[in-house]
Amino acid sequence: MTETGGELLVNALVGHGVDRVFCVPGESYLAVLDALYDVRDSVQVITCRQEGGAAMMAEADGKLTGRPGICFVTRGPGATNASAGVHIAAQDSTPMILFIGQVGRGDTEREAFQEIDYRRMFGSIAKWVGQIDSADRVPEYVARAFAVAQSGRPGPVVLALPEDMLTDTVEMAAPRAPVAAPVETYPSADQMQAIGDALAAAQRPLVIVGGSRWDVGSIKAFERFVAAWDLPVAAAFRQQDRLDNAHPCYVGSFGVGGDPALAERVATADVVLVAGARLDEMSTNGYRLLDAPVPRQQLIHVHAGAEELGKVYVSSLAVNASPNGFASLLHLVEPDAPVPWSAWRAESRADFERWQQPPASTERLDLARVVRWLSGRLPGDAVITNGAGNYTGWVHRFHTHRLPGTQLAPVSGSMGYGLPAAVAAKLRHPERIVVCFAGDGDFLMHGQEIATAAQYGANLVVVVVDNAMYGTIRMHQETHHPGRVIGTDLKSPDFVALAHAFDCYAERVETTEQFEDAFNRAVAAGRPALLHLPVSREALSHTRTLSQVRAAGNAHR
Repeated sequence: MTETGGELLVNALVGHGVDRVFCVPGESYLAVLDALYDVRDSVQVITCRQEGGAAMMAEADGKLTGRPGICFVTRGPGATNASAGVHIAAQDSTPMILFIGQVGRGDTEREAFQEIDYRRMFGSIAKWVGQIDSADRVPEYVARAFAVAQSGRPGPVVLALPEDMLTDTVEMAAPRAPVAAPVETYPSADQMQAIGDALAAAQRPLVIVGGSRWDVGSIKAFERFVAAWDLPVAAAFRQQDRLDNAHPCYVGSFGVGGDPALAERVATADVVLVAGARLDEMSTNGYRLLDAPVPRQQLIHVHAGAEELGKVYVSSLAVNASPNGFASLLHLVEPDAPVPWSAWRAESRADFERWQQPPASTERLDLARVVRWLSGRLPGDAVITNGAGNYTGWVHRFHTHRLPGTQLAPVSGSMGYGLPAAVAAKLRHPERIVVCFAGDGDFLMHGQEIATAAQYGANLVVVVVDNAMYGTIRMHQETHHPGRVIGTDLKSPDFVALAHAFDCYAERVETTEQFEDAFNRAVAAGRPALLHLPVSREALSHTRTLSQVRAAGNAHR
């Protein structure tokens, strides 16, 4: 059978189970777009407004499915725009494949129109960067891309597609490659015994859970394990949906502005079991929660990527195992006597429950109470997304995640992520409520993707928290250079009018009491909706006001 390179590529994607791709069209991969037309009944093409948004949607889809999210962009400016999404996939350990149109093979190394060497450009953030120079090798490259993106520590793969390769015609008699599945790795029997022995000898154990490649089955097995041992479990930064937050063993999460009581629990723990998390900077408070390279605590680190074990911390026991492989053997580790730390676990849980209570506030619009009300109102499978900024502190502190796959938030701290992620989530799960939180500066990074939501009927709700500044940078500015404000003030548009221009429902919410009815109207609107929440500049973070931050900065000058 004769096929073009573009047809081979699209058929390979279909063979690997791809049902949706995100893109901004470009002339460099017209042959792929033409081939996608032939499979339009089985593969949905989501046309986005900017390549960064397209890549973030693909990354979010990869988070939700555990399979590589697929993104197509054109060469040069398209690829540079998409790099933000690739970086998120790298730091968030998300399977993703970015296909980039490339100049023709005869024009390489001449700085042709929009030419970039993608191996050099993406080499430090992608798991693998390749260029398919022969059409007959398309199935091979695609199969490898799926295998690399999913296995070990998942991440992004980038494949460049020379324009003329995509129009080459080849005869393909070989059978299609089988669908690539991630390789599961398992602990040894001795390692499981060592974990049981370490817990049996502990007085103040703590578990940190995180990372990707968890599914419903592995999470349930993990939940049974921690319940049997009565272990306090904390989530890594922006990975709070790995354990039901209402579970009595769940004791909070790490990250910016985290609970000081939880940090103290880490400091006083004698055994720390890390399941799936990579112990990144944000989860370890700048690598200070645990001493590097050798922690004071007995550290047991379980991770699917062998290269992560020992990267920063030397473990007492390093276990190269995927979450599914690890969880499948947890039944072998059972306590043979009542554990002595039940009071420690209960106190940790009580600390978390106190931390979730909104503090007293004089603000007309109190974000803590807004998020707590929303957390109680939403069904357990609602998806919450956000980008980056101080507003996320209220979301992470006061929202309760009940099920896996309900938190889409960039571990990389990338602004503008929330709305593209919400579009991807609503397309993947149209039956669920999807709520995106965004700051005023954050929203305008990729706010144009609300047009994509409207075009494809992704009826999400965006909550824009507007304090007229880049709040996180202002906080650091006031801490280190109090009163010397420059570069952080913002003048934003009328967000309600902006949403109306995209044919979306929108209204302005100025008090805590107004939010409930406004949110219910937004959900019932039958189209994408935006709620504009202007908040006081004094509400700089969920722990301190602007005045308090400035006063502290002045005190340390």
